[in-house]
Amino acid sequence: MVTVAKPDAAIERLNLVRSEIGKVIVGQQDVVDGVLICLLAGGHVLLEGVPGLGKTTLLRTLARVLHLKYSRIQFTPDLMPADIVGSMIIDSDDRGAKNLRFQPGPIFAHLVLADEINRATPKTQSALLEAMQERTVTSGTVTHQLEAPFLVMATQNPIEMEGTYPLPEAQLDRFLMKIVVEYPTREELSVIVDRTIQRDEASLDAKADRQGILDLRSVCREVLVAPHVQDYAIDLVMATQPNSSHAHELSRKYIRFGSSPRGAQALVECGRVHAMMNGRFHLSTDDLRKVAVSVLRHRVILNFDAHADGQTADAILAEILSTLSKRDSGRTRM
Repeated sequence: MVTVAKPDAAIERLNLVRSEIGKVIVGQQDVVDGVLICLLAGGHVLLEGVPGLGKTTLLRTLARVLHLKYSRIQFTPDLMPADIVGSMIIDSDDRGAKNLRFQPGPIFAHLVLADEINRATPKTQSALLEAMQERTVTSGTVTHQLEAPFLVMATQNPIEMEGTYPLPEAQLDRFLMKIVVEYPTREELSVIVDRTIQRDEASLDAKADRQGILDLRSVCREVLVAPHVQDYAIDLVMATQPNSSHAHELSRKYIRFGSSPRGAQALVECGRVHAMMNGRFHLSTDDLRKVAVSVLRHRVILNFDAHADGQTADAILAEILSTLSKRDSGRTRM
């Protein structure tokens, strides 16, 4: 594999990866880009959508294109923490002597699919989320480091909520993005069916490897952030906080708790990758607007009035973004 050494090479490599994924994944470009953004920004992603929209196929395809180790964990109510992180087992040698050895669990991979994460108990969810945050797994007195890059793609099914354990807000905040997977269009569905009836599966080539991804991450961190763009990210987060003097009127009316400072960090990191995907090496307010809803929708907690009036986090964030955009355009004309 050729490592990425220059910004132009980074953009070319990233476009090759996106094109190769397109051989299998039809449409869903925002979802594909969102998962790639989280991978390059060093975060994790939560996908919400009904079954059959290609969430599992996406991560499996990504693993093949990036030549990374992939594992899938099906979350169920009886899943235990040891089933995720691993456990100590007893080994016997030829002489009958016994010793303890750590057997790594499926969390020891580069790309981990946590399928229907809300079906496991909070104790099991916490075991996964601890590994996500610390990038380590502790067994007894020994701490095992998870190899970079490390991405957890968790999925949630918005239907059949009986018998589930919804993720607490503090745990949702650990995800860099929450992406809603929509139904394909009629044209996209036609392409999907056409590919289904074909006998030959699409052949995929590895367009990067582990070191290539780490190099791409380094290039993303070099994307410039101007002071006024950083201020825009801060203003956006402050606008979601109902008790802030910079709060939007809808935030005061409908939001119980706004985004944490982690939201501002996520906006900048995701925006940098989005800028590079579009061939630029400076972050713009347009980049922030593109990623804002996916970054912030799971970081705002609505109050009772919002639910009573049929308001959603997406609608409130869209209105906040519209207000900030009008304010910025007014400043530009002045």
